Amino acid sequence: MSKKKKKLLIFGIILLVLSLLSAWGFSMKPVNYSISTPRLKTGVRIVFISDLHNCFYGGTDQSGLLDEIHEADPDIVIFGGDVIDAWGGTKHALKLMTVLSHEYPCFYTPGNHEELRDDTEEFYKEVQGICPVLMGDFAETVVNGETVRIYGVLDSVERGAHKTQLEECFDTLDGNYYNILLAHQPEQIDAYLGEGLNNSENFDLILSGHAHGGQWRLPKLLDQGLYAPDQGIFPDYTTGMYEYGDTTHIISRGLARPMRMIFIPRIFNRPELSVIDINR
Repeated sequence: MSKKKKKLLIFGIILLVLSLLSAWGFSMKPVNYSISTPRLKTGVRIVFISDLHNCFYGGTDQSGLLDEIHEADPDIVIFGGDVIDAWGGTKHALKLMTVLSHEYPCFYTPGNHEELRDDTEEFYKEVQGICPVLMGDFAETVVNGETVRIYGVLDSVERGAHKTQLEECFDTLDGNYYNILLAHQPEQIDAYLGEGLNNSENFDLILSGHAHGGQWRLPKLLDQGLYAPDQGIFPDYTTGMYEYGDTTHIISRGLARPMRMIFIPRIFNRPELSVIDINR
């Protein structure tokens, strides 16, 4: 075999491997979490959808995602931040939110991408016609006779008015309920735990996304990935479940697979649909 053919063969093998890794990385995976708490006597199951970035699964009717969610049979569906991109369309995200809102109690808190758009307020108004948009406030839902409170703060809590939103959430926190906080950026966990605030209560569950699982992951060696927004190289908070006293923090790898990610493919990092069982 000539040197030229050998080079072409090696290049073809490398291209094939990268293509397979990228295709595998774009294949959705349900990830299950289990939490125990004395605040709830009966079981609650949550499906947490984060960082969708207006992607679709199983066709533009979102049938792939909907099938997985129906199989999970949740009591509550929660949409974390970045359901859409900073640019481009919104119809795939709105389609999913609309269908699910007819079947389950749904709640939504935005992320940084929604805030970067020119049509931010228009998008929020559309979503408000579908489900509650939580920004510094809370909504309640009753599951099996028990009340669950869902709070939400805009990304990022470190910027002026957004910190006020977090303070407002702490002001209305009530330990008689199971309290969930939707807060997009996981690296700000100290603020979500009330650092610098005179709080007597903490949230029972905090749900975050944003970091996309660290993009490139190597099991056992690079479990938190290579890079995450606002954390940089070798990030600490990109995926998994963490315990801080009585507070549980879950970080979803998210469902993003836009075409622009071809240049930064997800490697050993499948998009995640989070299924959270509390005492179930």
